[in-house]
Amino acid sequence: MKEDILLCITGASGSIYGYRLLEVLYESFHVHLVISPSGSLVMKEELGLGREDLLKRFPRLHLIPHSKVDSEVASGSRLINYRGVIVAPCSMSTLACIANGINQNLIHRSCEVALKERVPLVLLLREMPYSIIHIENMLKVAKAGAVVMSASPGFYHKPKSLQELVDFVVGKVLDSLGIDHHLYQRWKA
Repeated sequence: MKEDILLCITGASGSIYGYRLLEVLYESFHVHLVISPSGSLVMKEELGLGREDLLKRFPRLHLIPHSKVDSEVASGSRLINYRGVIVAPCSMSTLACIANGINQNLIHRSCEVALKERVPLVLLLREMPYSIIHIENMLKVAKAGAVVMSASPGFYHKPKSLQELVDFVVGKVLDSLGIDHHLYQRWKA
């Protein structure tokens, strides 16, 4: 039986990261996906994909409405059995809500539950430059147990395509959850 994992896509630019994570995770996990309304708009703009396209491409996908705060992923007794929670890309407004315990939707609630239940939480931030408020919010969630990552690809593997740059970042997200992959070539001294 496949493990459960929660993937959330917010309205930050970089929906390609969430989509690529979905592609990779779908092979080995039962993926629960929450997309914010802004995340849907950005995905449509950047990738030309809507919710229907995702359900057609990934028929076993468990797509949960953003407003369904009574979902199983909002419950500590259920989320505790998940491999982890990933927010990719994570907008700065989502980061702010998580850092300050503000629950306006299912993404915020599931992240809060992950922190309180010590379920691994990975936030892939896609913004620059950072304001002091962003940095303070990153520090708050890191102190609370989240892994904070920036969508900053490495270049030591000599990428030759946009896909290789995306895969490097996605691979780092998977690394943080201990998920085996072969998305990028590791550093060789």
